[in-house]
Amino acid sequence: MAKIVLGMGSSHSPQLQMPPPEWHRRTEADRHNPQLWYQGQGYTFPELAEVRRDQHWERELGMDTYETRWNACQKAIAHLAETLDRVSPDVCIIVGDDQHENYTDENMPAMGVYWGQTIDDAPDPPERRNPAFYYISPFSNEPTERVSHPIDSGLGRHLIESAITAGFDVAHSTKLLPEHNQGAVGHAINWVYRRLMNNEVIPNVPILLNTYYPPNQPTMQRCWDFGVMLRKAIEAWDSDKRVAIIGSGGLSHFVIEEDLDQHIIDGLKAGSEAKLTELPNSRFNSGTSEIRNWVVVGGAMAGDGLQMRLVDYVPCYRSEAGTGCAMGFAEWL
Repeated sequence: MAKIVLGMGSSHSPQLQMPPPEWHRRTEADRHNPQLWYQGQGYTFPELAEVRRDQHWERELGMDTYETRWNACQKAIAHLAETLDRVSPDVCIIVGDDQHENYTDENMPAMGVYWGQTIDDAPDPPERRNPAFYYISPFSNEPTERVSHPIDSGLGRHLIESAITAGFDVAHSTKLLPEHNQGAVGHAINWVYRRLMNNEVIPNVPILLNTYYPPNQPTMQRCWDFGVMLRKAIEAWDSDKRVAIIGSGGLSHFVIEEDLDQHIIDGLKAGSEAKLTELPNSRFNSGTSEIRNWVVVGGAMAGDGLQMRLVDYVPCYRSEAGTGCAMGFAEWL
């Protein structure tokens, strides 16, 4: 039977490919964001700055602090890439979110599994290069031309059938439509290809959750249960392959909530279903919603004997309203 040999969680923020002198691009986007989610409520930037005015942002803002935290993030990413290379699993399951890249409001499944023979990654065309999010640097590691990567279609189909049997009505896809993101995979998955696999992509199965968009976001409990189902499906797979599960996204953003992040990290370390599912789902909106991807991994890793180790937690603030992205990097070994 197949065996899980590695779990991982990694942030994938655009801030991780923008050197600190470019972080102002994201700050300007924050100032014009009409709904910044904080503690389950949406604020404008001026409203949020007023709510958080006593939180001593002078300790968090400034180029020296930015550089220190940027360097810590790059070190953590390199560590995860080295671990993935060293463990050398035969196949990876990558759990990420789609932000109107391959799924749109025309058709937005809560959960989807891609199981085509291959999947493409492609550089963004000029018309899609929003300067608030897109910045070409050596750290983006974007391919210079369209490339195809291998999918383990057998595992993909097995996961779909196992999910249906377990009561999860997952969507499935064997092809990405060219009118959506050029028919190429979205950022949550290509982050793993580019930064953790250095574009040397091993066979994998992408799983996409609708973490962002109401009204069919999976609850935190549903994400945990889905992860448990994944573990059982892998253990029942008639294969001797060694499997890694990687969650891509998070932690809290576009407003950083360190208390929320610590609650989730503690739950992941303990493998605690109760802790990971007890907070209101309203706390997990906007970018913070990507924590759902980590909870899926947490559910999959619980009870398999592997222990979660936090590689680093780096809150990368970028404004006096506490906006930014809390970067998290973890591994189960």
